[in-house]
Amino acid sequence: MGSVPVGAAADQPEPLNRMAVQPGVVGTERIGPQWERVTVRSASMNRTVAVDVLHGSGQGPRPVLYLLDGVDAERVSDWLTKGGAAQFFADKPVDVVLPSGGTGSMYSDWERPDANLGWNRWETFLTGELPGVVEPYLQSDGRRAIAGVSMGAQGAMMLAHRHPGFYTAVAGLSGCYSTVDSTGNATIALTVGSRGGNVANLWGPPGTSEWQAHDSLVGAEALRGTVIHLAAATGIPNTVDLVTLAQSPDLAAALETAGGGVALEAGARLCTENFGRRLDELKIPYTVSYQPAGMHAWEDFSAELGPAWQTISAAFGQRR
Repeated sequence: MGSVPVGAAADQPEPLNRMAVQPGVVGTERIGPQWERVTVRSASMNRTVAVDVLHGSGQGPRPVLYLLDGVDAERVSDWLTKGGAAQFFADKPVDVVLPSGGTGSMYSDWERPDANLGWNRWETFLTGELPGVVEPYLQSDGRRAIAGVSMGAQGAMMLAHRHPGFYTAVAGLSGCYSTVDSTGNATIALTVGSRGGNVANLWGPPGTSEWQAHDSLVGAEALRGTVIHLAAATGIPNTVDLVTLAQSPDLAAALETAGGGVALEAGARLCTENFGRRLDELKIPYTVSYQPAGMHAWEDFSAELGPAWQTISAAFGQRR
């Protein structure tokens, strides 16, 4: 497969013959010493899906961490282009799998194709197709965890509660976890709509049974026995945020974006506190990292990767 520069414009995914396709690896590309791009056939989405793999340190076999992107979910995960994941995991004994191309999808199975966001069957792909392809390819030891940020945080928690026991651990960074309360409902509508999608194509009209079935507060009991890590800040800019703003070449645009980052992180904090209270009610243990300052921005997300990994690696029984 020819090399494609990281950060290049997104290619159209390769369409497949739905009747003939079986999930499998169809191509690989070496990006760096530990970074490989793996192209996987998806029967459920009738196309190929690119995933980036960060190979772990030390002798294998190793566990796998599935790391989900936020709403943009571009051709290359923002965890790699903005979040410093390649550098962070370079010396960690885990293989990290980063799917790409799930823009505005909530990492869920949609009821109908969307005119702008296409045909999304991410739950089926991430739980029923990708592990059976990528874990044998990596010669994994069978342990797996899932984590995500923002939209990916909600997606990770949904997948964990809808597939009890499938993941050893789950981490949600700056996410919302309800789909039926007013905050969660609005967050999903904003997430899907911000990328041109029609939220009614997701799980049907809001308030119907599929919306409730994807609510991690409603389904929290299914998380019992899964190691849980949560994180959120307050939306108040910290020093790193202010320095980043000051260094922006377009200060007006940066300030406008920062305003959204303040509101989104304040909402994520409210959502995380609500989810924590629900876990407390059920006496389900969890670890939480609340920061006194920080916006909904990659400088702050990347800072939470270390604490999340501490929780996940402990669940794997590894040295941190």
